[in-house]
Amino acid sequence: MSPRKALIAALTAALLAGPGVAQAAPHQAPPAPAPARDRAAAATITWSLVRASNPTADQRSAYDLITKAMNAAVARYNNLSDLGKTLTVRYEPGVPTADGNINGTIRFGSNRSYMSERTALHEIAHTIGVGTSSGWSRLGGSGTWTGGQATALVKQYDGSGAKISTGGGHFWPYGLNYDNEWSGTAADRHVHIVAAMVRDGL
Repeated sequence: MSPRKALIAALTAALLAGPGVAQAAPHQAPPAPAPARDRAAAATITWSLVRASNPTADQRSAYDLITKAMNAAVARYNNLSDLGKTLTVRYEPGVPTADGNINGTIRFGSNRSYMSERTALHEIAHTIGVGTSSGWSRLGGSGTWTGGQATALVKQYDGSGAKISTGGGHFWPYGLNYDNEWSGTAADRHVHIVAAMVRDGL
């Protein structure tokens, strides 16, 4: 190699090794993706309202109240549980109050006092199986819920002597069966208990 080529080769090597020059790193596998958040894997309750194509003033009023109630109830279920269900909601004025079916249908009657988050939470529970599933009959048919997880939860809330009573397709405490049972705390506990009932085999 001529002295000139040797000098050029030495200068090139020095420049490449100097500060500020990016060196090619050996091939590395891309980092593993971060684990998905637990919530992302959870099921979700979704709902849709069946609307008339040309609604009357009465229907529009009902749709607004039902939408507000369902949005609040579904948000509470989705924030506090990993339950999943697809719900179809209808306004049917002939229904005396409201009802929920395990097939995912909820119907609200014309009485505006039942177009509330309390009622929506209660009816969602029926669509999930409260009062409507074979698990309900097996675990709640005696008049007292016998599933361990929901029972442990109500004892945590109300003391060692607490139990969940059942009857007529409903449960109490925290079943949100009547307006006088309503509070934010009771609503949260309702969702937690329904989720625990599902884990028990509802």
